[in-house]
Amino acid sequence: MPTFTTTTVMSSQSNNLSLHKLKINPKTQSNIVTINVGGRIFQTTDQTLTQAGPKSLLSQLSELNQLVPHFIDRDPDLFSILLSLLRTGNLPSKAKSYDLQDLIEESKFYKIESLLVNSLSNPSQFDPFNLQKTVNLPLNSRDTASAITTTPYGSLHVSHGSKITSFDWSLQNKSTALTQFTAIDSMLAISPNLVAVGATDFSGLQILDLEKKGLVLETLNWENVTKSGSTVQAIGSSNDLLFTSFESSRRNSNSIVVYDLKTLSPVAEIGHYEIFGADLDSAIPATKLKWVESYNLVMASGSHSGPSGVLGNVKFWDIRSGCVVWEFKEKVDCFSDVTVSDNLSSIFKVGVNSGEVFYADLRKLGSESNDSWVCLGDERKVGNVRKEGVGCKIEAHGNQVFCSRGGDIELWSEVVMDSSKKREEGLPERVFRKNLMGRVKDMGGSRVTNLAFGGNRMFVTWKDQLSVEVWQSSVMGS
Repeated sequence: MPTFTTTTVMSSQSNNLSLHKLKINPKTQSNIVTINVGGRIFQTTDQTLTQAGPKSLLSQLSELNQLVPHFIDRDPDLFSILLSLLRTGNLPSKAKSYDLQDLIEESKFYKIESLLVNSLSNPSQFDPFNLQKTVNLPLNSRDTASAITTTPYGSLHVSHGSKITSFDWSLQNKSTALTQFTAIDSMLAISPNLVAVGATDFSGLQILDLEKKGLVLETLNWENVTKSGSTVQAIGSSNDLLFTSFESSRRNSNSIVVYDLKTLSPVAEIGHYEIFGADLDSAIPATKLKWVESYNLVMASGSHSGPSGVLGNVKFWDIRSGCVVWEFKEKVDCFSDVTVSDNLSSIFKVGVNSGEVFYADLRKLGSESNDSWVCLGDERKVGNVRKEGVGCKIEAHGNQVFCSRGGDIELWSEVVMDSSKKREEGLPERVFRKNLMGRVKDMGGSRVTNLAFGGNRMFVTWKDQLSVEVWQSSVMGS
């Protein structure tokens, strides 16, 4: 009596498995799965194939008869790269020889693109001390970048003029959407396709669907007392909340409105100020918003330049109570830019006069000992009034702080000290060390205008440059 086996044929024209069921010999199936890809035989285990996920075609193969080769009409060389990815979670070194777009298309066919994304642009692979310039992304525009925003796995949105250009996680594909704005000053990615955008000369915060050419899904406005328009000064977010700093078009009131990130419904209003007379503190709207998850606070900062110099404030708001729990009133060497690091439990600034980096320890919030800034650079410059810090940018990412000064980018990291060395406050002594990432000589003395981080990349824009510079800490097949 003749025996029959099952043959599985997967065509490159379809993502569906075509299974012709015949009579199968009653035999215990092996753990080994044999696959014929484009005429080349591969053998692996069903455990390896299940790493592809339940929706993948390869995972489906592990559930079929393993006694005969399953034929797939695809490129065997590219399949061998993806099989290595399933086995180890990383691309092999030989992947460098292949075009990334070919690997992407192949991963889409097998429905394992998420594994490729995780391998090439995983945030956990961000190595600040191994960052290297990899590519310049052209904007194809007459306008330079005004704002940039990223997603966790490295896709990028760049506003320039009235347009937003988007690059996917692979940076291989880009698209451009036209907005209603003359220029965009604030932008925040809500998801890979949705962004919140605003401007200081255009009323309302708009939620745009970039996959649909910038379709306006919703416009959020702040209803101020004077019933005038409300322009956006800054945007921030937590895991489930959206924060927007508004200023009335008449510039006589400002507020921070908190929205539910899923429904976009307003849930709270904090920092509402009506300006009377020469009250400068009330006249300063927040121009930067950062969420501090460990403390459940939102940092709001803003500054004002006047005849007596640059004045500003940094406030930490408790959303539940609507109260300020900590505040810096900046009068001496006000910040040019300021950021907060949840990982380092510190706030960092660049002094507008000195150009030096300062930090303040968040663990001493509200203590009576010393809430002042600690200079990490040359303290002799603190009294400087030459405004060497104008235009400097500072951003925290992970356990590091990145600061731009002219054509230089500095990397500040904390040095672990002997825990026995404690200050009077009972906290270990803290030391931060500066590492220069190098002057960009080909920028002709241009300065950094934006710093952003996504996946294992750092994105940098420069004044008068019609492109975005990409620094990456690991490359394909490394």
